[in-house]
Amino acid sequence: MPEAIEIQLKKGVLALCVLALLSRADSYAYEIASKLAKDIDMGEGTIYPLMRRMQSDGLVETYLVESQSGPPRKYYRLTSAGRASFTQQKAEWAAFTTAVEDILGAAA
Repeated sequence: MPEAIEIQLKKGVLALCVLALLSRADSYAYEIASKLAKDIDMGEGTIYPLMRRMQSDGLVETYLVESQSGPPRKYYRLTSAGRASFTQQKAEWAAFTTAVEDILGAAA
């Protein structure tokens, strides 16, 4: 797959992946970025602008937690709007992937 297409596919699901991770547990941006870098090979620098945008959109909120190894960490948690968005995006993703799988299966 050409690299540009792969990058666009990953960027398209990045917000959904962040919402999914935060639906399981509150987290800080570096931890989220590390998980995404490991699992879907997404660059670490991509997450910070996304987290700011999600916060300004009201999907996540932040709070500080003291750290024994440096300054306090900013943790993110889903808001009720974030939970609703995750539920909606997850349903849309399921419908989309089913349609794509149907098309790909028919093309084989």
